[in-house]
Amino acid sequence: MILASLAIVAPIFALVALGYGVVRARLASAEAGNGLSEFVFVLAIPALLFRTVAGADFPSLNPLPYWAAYFIPLALCWTLAGLYARRLGRDATEQAITGFAAAQSNTVMVGIPVILGTLGDRGSVAIVLLLVVHLPVTMSIVTLLIARGEGGGAGRLLRSLALHPILLAIFAGLAWRAAGLPMPDILRTLLRYLGDTAAPCALVAMGMSMHRVALAGNRRIIALVTAIKLVLHPLLVYVLGVKLMGLPPLFAASALLFAACPTGINAFLVADRYKSGAATVSGAITLSTVLAIVTMTFAVSVATGLMR
Repeated sequence: MILASLAIVAPIFALVALGYGVVRARLASAEAGNGLSEFVFVLAIPALLFRTVAGADFPSLNPLPYWAAYFIPLALCWTLAGLYARRLGRDATEQAITGFAAAQSNTVMVGIPVILGTLGDRGSVAIVLLLVVHLPVTMSIVTLLIARGEGGGAGRLLRSLALHPILLAIFAGLAWRAAGLPMPDILRTLLRYLGDTAAPCALVAMGMSMHRVALAGNRRIIALVTAIKLVLHPLLVYVLGVKLMGLPPLFAASALLFAACPTGINAFLVADRYKSGAATVSGAITLSTVLAIVTMTFAVSVATGLMR
């Protein structure tokens, strides 16, 4: 089973390595990676999610247990990392960013390809149900924590959430679905063309962006953040979602795989924006992404076992 899981995970991280390699070898510029990443966020992922939301058959499921199984462990991981940063004497802004790095998964660039590769198209519904709340919840919390620490307002970043392409695509799909509109063949084909590029382009773009981050800063806190993200978060999700709450296998597997993802690039963007904790966050992104090929292989094996 481990070899079968590695067969799913290895091509995903090979695409990340490919993206990193072409930039390091100067076969492509960093600006090309920025453009590819923008294409993924503005067109490819939104097309995939709009198509899924507008056309998928959603089960009659109360999503609250699914969200609880994911976000309660997320809150515990965030708190633990933040408390450790406080113990090291970091200010409130860096405490918030450190907790964010330990809890915020790379759901789009890693989570979506891994879940679709492991669960197939049936994983799309579970993906959408988590993504519709993941970004607003995590970004709002880190913004409000930073604003409280700095005594400033959070309106600018919160407004950006309302214009986020991924959230707009999900809400547009929900509106299309609620209106009962048919999907024209031309639109369906266009969405398929764009959506099918989402996973490979996201992974290559992530690799191309990794030239901006490095294993730097306080190595102890980087190691702790990485361990929380790759080990503690999925372990808590497994215990809560599978053992205690008995989630349906599809949603238990999806929550586990999302939790097992490495630290997302959004943590670096927030750290860079507020000029706090960037070295720690970039180190955590680098280390967690490198080690994730091992930990996610195990997570895929467990998720596959849940589906049997």
